[in-house]
Formats: sequence, structure tokens, C-alpha cells
Amino acid sequence: MKLACASGAFDRAIRSNELTQLEFLELCAHQLACDGVVLDGRHFPRGDDDYLAQIKKLSADWGLSIAALNDARFFSAAPGEMESSLARAQTLGAPLLAAPLGRLFDGSWSDQLERLNAATSLAKAYNITLAVRNAPDTFAAGSHDYRRVAKEADSAWLRYGPELQALEAGSDVASLRSNTVLLWSDAATQTERSMRAVSTEFQSFLGFLVLDDREGAADTAAVAAGVRKWRLLLAPAVE
Repeated sequence: MKLACASGAFDRAIRSNELTQLEFLELCAHQLACDGVVLDGRHFPRGDDDYLAQIKKLSADWGLSIAALNDARFFSAAPGEMESSLARAQTLGAPLLAAPLGRLFDGSWSDQLERLNAATSLAKAYNITLAVRNAPDTFAAGSHDYRRVAKEADSAWLRYGPELQALEAGSDVASLRSNTVLLWSDAATQTERSMRAVSTEFQSFLGFLVLDDREGAADTAAVAAGVRKWRLLLAPAVE
């Protein structure tokens, strides 16, 4: 398992200009010593190819993989906006686009399924895998929802990106393993118990575990401590 940090964890600092996106990359490479990053679509000061190439080059120079692009609005967006996000991920070299599904009270399942079908068609065209995040009151809150989404969308370009500690009560974590391409952990609320649960359930997972902060108010020292704890926890499995 590799470790990444989400720029969304530092959302407040980035949006208030206390931290730039480039400084976030440097922070992850040097102070946090992460293996990769997940970049949030809200944090790009520019979207032109020259700037995206700069982000990709700096990440490579500093030994960071761009694990995914996160776009919270992706599955609620119009096809043109979906395509723009996928194009950005492709230019950055991100293999995954992570996003939660729509909220239950914003539309029907049939509407969401229509958007899912449009999204997976575009994802195939751009060769970007979609990693669905779980969130309360959305069409992907727990393992039952995940299985329904996978069955009805029926696409190889749609996979799971769960945060296990935020799954709906009664979820069958084991049923998610085969389709999971990205794991999330909230740095502010994770405990030794929740960390051990993740490492046990996904001990053979070779992808990225992403440290995030639901409030977007992460403290650098706390995230660095979280990374160290994960390193220590995962070290025996590596040996």
C-alpha cells in the first residue's frame, strides 16, 4: 500500500492563498514524505496545458505520483464539464478520477444512472478509471449501494474509492475489495483501531491510501504524524 495526501485536506489554506498548489506538492514531497498526491479540481489557479505540464513535471521531479484527480461535482455535472475534468486528469497523467455520487434528495436513481452511463462512456474514451467515493445521503453510502452501482452501470471504467470508517453501518467491507482502486482515511478522525481495520481488510492492496481531512483544515504536523503512523503500521506487511 502506498501513501498519498489529498490537497482537499488543506482546502482552507489553499483557498485563502496561505498555501499554493505548488507549495502543497513541495510539502508532500519533503515534509510529509508521501508517495503521491490527490489533486482537487477546486485548487487549480489555471487550467491551461502549460500549467498542468508544470504540475506533472514538478511531481515527477520530486518523486510524487499523481494518484488521482478529485472532483466532488463530477457525477452531478453536465457531460461537457465531465469531459473537462477527464481531460485534465489525462493531461496530468492521473489514472483515476475520484468523486462521490449525487445526493439522494437532489434527483432520482434513474437520473443518476443516466449520468453514470454518460460518465463511464467518457471515462473509457479518456482511459481514466472512475473511483466512486462513499458519502452519507448519496447513492453510494455503503457496500450495498456500491454493489448496485457496479451492477447497473456495468462498466470496467467504474470502480470503488471507499473511506472505510465512513461507510454506512452494516456494510460488508470484504465485498468491496475486488473493485477498490483507491482508499481514503480522514487524518483528523482516524484511530489506531480504524487504521488497523483498513490494513487488515486490505492487506494485499497495492494502490494508494489517501490521507484527507473532511473539514479541509488539516494541520501539517498532524498529517505528518499520520503518515509516520501508517508507515509503521504497514512496514511489517512490506517485510
